Parts: sequence; structure tokens; C-alpha cells
Amino acid sequence: MQQTFLAPAKINTCLHVLGKRADGYHELAMLMQPISVFDRITLQVTPGTGVEVVCPGVDLPPGTDNIAARAVRLLLEHVGCSRAVRIIIEKEIPVAAGLGGGSSDAAAVLSGLNVLCRFNVDDLSLHRIAVRLGADVPFFLLGGAAWATGIGDLLEPVIEMPPVWYVLVNPGIAVSTAWVYGNLGLTSPGDVARLREFPKTTEALVRLLHNDLERVTLAHHPEVVEVRQALTDCGALGVLMSGSGPTVFGVFATEAAAHAAAGQLAVRGAWWVRVTRPLAQS
Repeated sequence: MQQTFLAPAKINTCLHVLGKRADGYHELAMLMQPISVFDRITLQVTPGTGVEVVCPGVDLPPGTDNIAARAVRLLLEHVGCSRAVRIIIEKEIPVAAGLGGGSSDAAAVLSGLNVLCRFNVDDLSLHRIAVRLGADVPFFLLGGAAWATGIGDLLEPVIEMPPVWYVLVNPGIAVSTAWVYGNLGLTSPGDVARLREFPKTTEALVRLLHNDLERVTLAHHPEVVEVRQALTDCGALGVLMSGSGPTVFGVFATEAAAHAAAGQLAVRGAWWVRVTRPLAQS
């Protein structure tokens, strides 16, 4: 059996760090949005045992150390059966970019294998498995924008988001999420950080833009500061780093404006630049 699934990237249109928990994780409040940049995940399933992950052009951890492989192992443990599974990941989402590529790949493997093998595992059980894989993985099972709290695993769907366009720019560096959180000096969040935000207009979305992790990444990576300024100079209505970075996105009201900006930015050569838009709730 074989089937290919799409794994979308995400951006955080706001990210508030509320504090550090006893278990070492951070308490968060954030609005997350899947966007139209995708990895392609092909699952090949045969009788037998073992998991193989192939990702051309990317040096992945071997075997069960890879998050996609762990997704297979946990699902097979849950249903109590064995299969030989080969995972082919065609990357479009940059690695260590603040766009959730690894988490999205794991979610696509989890839900895709459930469909392909007709395991019929219910959504709640898939969510519980996803939490064991990583904080962002449950979000990608949801299939749309969400207000996320806890470590990112408590999700409230957001049905309607403004029909904006985004230009994503990655300066070609990798940033470790663990490193960013480890260097985050926590301050007392304002009351607004705890309020749910469901923007209905482009203006409301731009007012919402906020990321507590920016100050760490910007202080150590001047390339990200340069990207932010370049997007502003190209006419973005608002600019924000996604997640722990280094990818930055600019908000544009029209497709034409987004493509015009991307054309100006692409001439820099070394930057990864994409025009994208929000994905609707599935």
C-alpha cells in the first residue's frame, strides 16, 4: 500500500510565553495558522516490521530517533499490530525555521497511516499520541487555525481568519527552539497575553502580531533583523518572526502586492522566499 499526504507549514500570528512549568515546558498562549507551503509525505506499507525514513537532501536522525518514525511506532503500539513502513519526506518547509515542519510531518504520518491502514483510531486517541510526539503536533491534526494554550496542546479552533496573503522569508540559518526558550528571560505577561484573540479583519490581525521569542532570536541573529526591515520596506502591513525563527512573515492585503514584494526580496539570492496564504478550516 502507498499513499502521499501533504504536511503544511504554520505561522504564529501571536505567541505569548506566560511562564515556565514545573515539568520544564513553558505555558503559552498563541494563535496558530496553517499556510499553503507543504512537505510531501509518502507512506509505503507492507507486511513485516521496521520503519525507514528517507528525506532527500536533509540529514535526519536515523531510525526511531526521527519524529516521523516515532509517530509510526506509537500508532502501531496503540493498535497492537506490526507493519513495515517506509516514509519518504520531500521537504519544502525549511528545517529549524519556526514553521513547524517536523511536527507537521509527524502529524501527517500519524493521520495518514491511520487512514491508509484503516486502523480507525479516533481523534481523541490520535491527539493523545500527538502530544507524546511534541507540543505542535496536535495542532497539525486539527486542520485549521487555532488558539493554543498549555504547551500548545490545548486547542480551540478558529473558524474564520482574514483573507490575507503572507510573504515568508528565511535568511538561510537554523535556529534551535530549545536554545531560544533556554535563553528567554521571562517577564510578567500583561493581561492581554491571556485574552483569546480571533481577528476578523486584516487590521485586527496586524494589531495582534506579537512574539515573545523575537527578542532572543533578534539579539543573536542580525540576519533576522535585516529580513524584518526588508519586508517592511517592501510594503508589508505588519511583520513578525514565526515561532522561534528565523523565518519572518509579512502581511499583505492582496496577492499582487505579496508577489511584488517577493520579487524584490528574491533578488537577494541567499534568502528563501515564498508567497503563501492561510489554509481554511477542514
